[in-house]
Amino acid sequence: MEEQDKFCEYLSGVSPVWCPGCGNYGILSSLVEALGEIDLATKDIALISGIGCASRLPYFVKAYGFHGIHGRTLPIAQGVKVANPELTVVAVAGDGDGLAIGGGHLPHLARNNTDLTYLMFNNAIYGMTKGQFSPTTALSSITKTTPFGLFGEPTHPTALAIVYGATFVARGFSVKKEQLKDLIIQGIHHRGFSFIEILTSCSSFNTTDMNVARIIKRLEPVPASHNVEDKVEALRLATDEEKIYHGIFQRVERPTLEDRLQEVEKAAKKNGARQFEALLGQFQ
Repeated sequence: MEEQDKFCEYLSGVSPVWCPGCGNYGILSSLVEALGEIDLATKDIALISGIGCASRLPYFVKAYGFHGIHGRTLPIAQGVKVANPELTVVAVAGDGDGLAIGGGHLPHLARNNTDLTYLMFNNAIYGMTKGQFSPTTALSSITKTTPFGLFGEPTHPTALAIVYGATFVARGFSVKKEQLKDLIIQGIHHRGFSFIEILTSCSSFNTTDMNVARIIKRLEPVPASHNVEDKVEALRLATDEEKIYHGIFQRVERPTLEDRLQEVEKAAKKNGARQFEALLGQFQ
């Protein structure tokens, strides 16, 4: 009971408004339990989101929260982290919010290696706006906006994160709560940009392959022998057409954006006055 009370400390008291059966409930539970196990103070957590069903999550967690605009989750999250590096920043987006209008921000956060954790809820549909196709919807799917089938190939969020250079890349499943909790814990502990794709299912509008039964049939753990520093093998596993691998695909170390900014700040303080005088001299 005491352990349950500890996890409840991270719930805001605002009741979730997701549809019955939505996979987001499992993700919320995994996140709250992860925060409880790490034992983070609620004042040291910032949850940043954009627009969509997934982006409602900050309302339900006791922490600093910012419900932003469509597709701008990552730049806001990076700004928060740079402004206050002591915060544990968790960004939240759906596949539509994160890969359509917000897709252009992912490569830059990854290459910057900003020290935050990005949870991408992937249900392969726009659920909040009533069932349009998203960037991850499977080819030929019938949706509200593709009544004769979808023509475009789906994007692979995990593969994109690997290619863009995220230093921690993983894939979880909303139904496998214990494993997802562990992935979130490892992502938060990792120094650098942590990307976790979370497979989930829309209980109201999902007419695509992204439903629980079909996912389970294809689900396989990342092989224990996988070298998480081998980008080529990580990419092969992430794009496998027969199996859906879950677990950690990539984990490497390199300086974070915050590390590099500190170096710039030190250099500016050391040389700033001399450079400023030299600049003024050009106008005398």
